[in-house]
Amino acid sequence: MSEEWKWIEDKVKAGERLTREDALRLSSNPDLLFLGRLAQEVKKRKTGDQVFFNVNRHINLTNICSSRCRFCAFSCDPGDPRAYTLTANQAVKIVEDALPLGITEIHLVSALHPDLPFAYYLEVVKRLKERFPHIHLQAFTAVEIKYFSDISGLSIREVLTRLQEAGLGSMPGGGAEIFSPRIRAELCPKKASGEEWIEVMKTVHELGIKSNATMLFGHIETDEEMIDHLLQLRQLQDDTSGFQSFIPLPFHPRHTALSHLSPPSAWEALRVLTLSRLILDNFPHIKAFWIMLGLKVAQLSLEFGVNDLDGTVVEERIVHAAGASTEKGITKERLIEIIRQAGKVPVERDTLYRIIRVY
Repeated sequence: MSEEWKWIEDKVKAGERLTREDALRLSSNPDLLFLGRLAQEVKKRKTGDQVFFNVNRHINLTNICSSRCRFCAFSCDPGDPRAYTLTANQAVKIVEDALPLGITEIHLVSALHPDLPFAYYLEVVKRLKERFPHIHLQAFTAVEIKYFSDISGLSIREVLTRLQEAGLGSMPGGGAEIFSPRIRAELCPKKASGEEWIEVMKTVHELGIKSNATMLFGHIETDEEMIDHLLQLRQLQDDTSGFQSFIPLPFHPRHTALSHLSPPSAWEALRVLTLSRLILDNFPHIKAFWIMLGLKVAQLSLEFGVNDLDGTVVEERIVHAAGASTEKGITKERLIEIIRQAGKVPVERDTLYRIIRVY
């Protein structure tokens, strides 16, 4: 091992923070097993052999979106044969049908619908919380919150306060993509900027609302842009301590405007997961979203610094619109089996990482 890599290994083992220069050096290291060993050491220091999961149900309220990001195959225009919008009653029925699964979380996201008022989203949240007061509601990305502010004339804080009063419990981390202005100008110019995403999350955390954070990788980003994205999240976590988990999301190009690109390989996915674990030293959890990674890579990632596999999902639509071949949902028993096969301890959690049961 060269002195350069020994120096970084010593820093990781000592629990010292990696600099931007360290992170860029690590990103150029082709030795994935070396990176994995370092990431796994950090993971074990934080949560030992425990791997978390929850029993949740995803709901996408609509696919009609004014943003039409180039990396998205889910969204469509009004009048498209694929277009749909759920009513509050339909959202309630979806959750009712999932109750026998023992769900503890409703994961609710939407799109930037050109015609729906903010009152619609408030009504859906209110109805769900009134009908299912025992189920945690994780709802709406920072991009959606910014959009709700735009269409309602309310401040970000007012939007969040009203949603919180209606029943919102926490927020997912979607819409972050890559913060780079270059990438957002090219791929998603009609939605909130990286700076606006961060500002929304600052307010979210100031209100005591916990959230996750994401990064979409494997398209046109450079390693420098990816590292800078991670460092901005690390700084925000230093400032607020409001993030629970980080979820790197591999890009699925089929049926998108970037269909000429190849999806990231398993090697690349594991590389990004390890770098995330090493750089985000102040994030408690690194999550492998098995829907996007595939079950085999997600299981393998448990040896590369990952300590969370998300949940049962039940019905995922966004990634599958882009050609994902994974199942749309999975049983709790299968998740437990996957974790045990990897030699880890399955831990069922709620959305706020309170332990429900250790298997």
